[in-house]
Parts: sequence; C-alpha cells; structure tokens
Amino acid sequence: MPRRTGEAGSVLHTPILKTTISHRFEAIHNVGAALDEGRIETFYQPIVRLDTSEIVGLEALCRMRMSSGSVVPAGDFHDATTDVRLGSRITQTMMSNVAKDLRYWLDSGIPVQHVGINVSSSDFHKGDLGDRLTKTFGGMNVPLRHIVLEVTESVYLGQRYTAIADEIRTLRSKGLLVALDDFGTGFASLTHLLNVPIDIIKIDKSFVDGIAEGGGGTAIIKGVLGIAGDLGIRVVAEGVETPDQVRRLRTLGCILGQGYHFSKAAGRDATTELLLRFAQQLSASTGKMVQLETYRQRLVH
Repeated sequence: MPRRTGEAGSVLHTPILKTTISHRFEAIHNVGAALDEGRIETFYQPIVRLDTSEIVGLEALCRMRMSSGSVVPAGDFHDATTDVRLGSRITQTMMSNVAKDLRYWLDSGIPVQHVGINVSSSDFHKGDLGDRLTKTFGGMNVPLRHIVLEVTESVYLGQRYTAIADEIRTLRSKGLLVALDDFGTGFASLTHLLNVPIDIIKIDKSFVDGIAEGGGGTAIIKGVLGIAGDLGIRVVAEGVETPDQVRRLRTLGCILGQGYHFSKAAGRDATTELLLRFAQQLSASTGKMVQLETYRQRLVH
C-alpha cells in the first residue's frame, strides 16, 4: 500500500523495502556495537609473485567478531559500511590496527613491503583523510611508503570528483601508493587512468574467472596488462583460486596475484608466519610455490 507523503506525492512501501531497511538498521546497530566493544578486527591476505610465490604485499581486510566468537567478513555487513559515520570509524580502526601490526613486523625484522587499506567515498567527505593517515601512522613511526590506499571507481563518481582526485594526488605526495580496486566493474575505467594518478590496478575477480581457454576474460586481462605496462602501472590479479589460473596469468605476462590459491585472509599471527616463510627478501624463491601451497592447505583445513 502507498503511504501518502503530502501533496507532493506518495511512497510505495513493500515488504521487500521494509526488509531491506530493517537489514540496514540491524547491520548499523551490530557494527556500532562491535566498534564500541573492540570486535572489529584486521585480517590480511598476501599479494604474491606468480612466478616465485614470494609475498610482496598484503591487503588488510575488515572482519567483525560476533559475540559468539565467530568471525564474519565485511560483505556480511556491507550496509553498515555505507553509513558515513560508521564507515569513517571502521576505516580509522583499520588504520590503527594496520599501524600497530606494521610496527610489530618492522620491530621484529620481518620483511613487509606494503599493506593495502580500503577507503571509500565516505572517507573523503570530511577532507581530513590525509591528516588521519599522517597522525595514525606517524604516531607509530611507520613510514607511509608501506601503505597502499585501495579505492574503487565509485569514489570518483559524483560532484566532488575533482576535489577527490586532488586529495589523492596530495596523499601520493606523502609517499603512499594508490591502487584502483575491482578494476573493470565500474564506469569509465580508462578515463580514471588518465585523470587520477594510479600506481596499481587490481583486476576484478570476475575477469580472472573468465580466463579459461576461450573465455573473454583473457582478452580483457591482456588488454589491461598492455595499457598498464605503457603507463607504468603495476597490475594485481584478484581472486586467483586455481593453478590453471596462475599458469594462464603468467602466460599473459601478469606478475602479481592474490586469492585463495595462495592463502585465505588470516590474523596477524598467521600472517607473521607467512611473512617469515615467504616474504620476498627472506631467501631464494626456489621451492616456495610448493611450500606455500602446502601451508595454504593447512590454513584451509
């Protein structure tokens, strides 16, 4: 039944709309409580050289620990992350966690090159993201060269496109890198490469899934690799799950990958063990591919 809203018109209320709104409010409530109680945690997934299996970086992924002790991924509470206030709090919590973990790894002599942190359009609304980054990582004496800001193309949509692009340029001048995440799933992808300074392209999993023989993903990935190479941009293939995908990506010339084939996301302790065994600077890469596959199986099972 439509509910009258005055002379201007009416809004149609349906059970589906009511359910959607209820889910959003529930997610906001649950995430707010988790933030207050320190149950928003940071897990890490390695970014790996496809030819040697050496870890060259990490992506920090948000997780919420439920009161029961179970851990759920950010996709399960995505509605809450779109709330500007909560989104900002989540990002700050993630930055603080990453700063502490990076300081721990650096103090322990564990080779870690950089960690990617996801930021959204809500993080740019206040215009203080640069100050927050400087304060958070500077307070832990962590150089910003260890940080990669991962942004999706949705960040660049809307009236504040130019302002956000300028802020990203300013952030890059502080030493950190910028990655364009889920590349190819948004609007005007190639335009963004021209107008916004980008250091890394992360090819969306949907294209990696389509890389099988005869699949359209092969042509798209090949094209992206060519364009990125001409522009001096590194490429990471996301969602790598099988040895065949690794082989095909290597044949196309893709050097870096990320996905369950190498490791699921893990907490700091498990990630520390991974870095100790497979980080790029530790030792020669011979045999690491087999070792990492064995370790991955242990993590999964």
